[in-house]
Amino acid sequence: MATLLLQLYGPMQSWGTTSRYDERDTQLEPSKSGVIGLVCAALGRGRENAVDDLAALRMGVRIDREGVVMRDYQTATGAAIASSGRADTGRTVVSPRYFLSDAVFLVGLEGQHGLLERVDQALRSPRWPLALGRKSFAPSKPVHLPGALLTLPLVEALAAWPDLVDDTLADMPKRGFVEDISEGSVRLDQPIAAFALRKFGPRFVKPVLFHPGDRHAPEQAAA
Repeated sequence: MATLLLQLYGPMQSWGTTSRYDERDTQLEPSKSGVIGLVCAALGRGRENAVDDLAALRMGVRIDREGVVMRDYQTATGAAIASSGRADTGRTVVSPRYFLSDAVFLVGLEGQHGLLERVDQALRSPRWPLALGRKSFAPSKPVHLPGALLTLPLVEALAAWPDLVDDTLADMPKRGFVEDISEGSVRLDQPIAAFALRKFGPRFVKPVLFHPGDRHAPEQAAA
């Protein structure tokens, strides 16, 4: 098994999992469905293509800089009336949309080396533009990290990688979450079909603290 690390660094990110009707939420850390969607964009996989191989990867997150939850909104005119199906040109729908401001995450994907090697190559030269949860939220730094395909287990790889942010909090433990097979908090962001079908199932995640003494330049790089 190997672990591939990615950096999600951008002024605006949105990782919604429970959006309903006109409101769009965001989690405080990247969702698995969002990260797999980003990987699909790098690989050039369409929304109608299967994602079983990518969904089987185990995911973890280290929060290098906590994001601040912000809210914006979108408006749309001519929304359809449910009873008639006709557009009401005099009606304006306001859609609240939440996002994270100035967050930085280190994401790890653990799985078979061959698959992760293909993902690593795709992130180095993406087929399609990458986004941090919404098409308009482009990363401000490359998602690809050179030398970040490691022959280390998920938690060890996340703990060992140097800080992504150089700030006064570098000597403090960093929060994180790792996927667990049997217990933890439930997240409804596990892709179980092609994205076009919009079907997601539950998965467990457990909190982890990453201490500064664990971080160094990993020596075990996968070939």
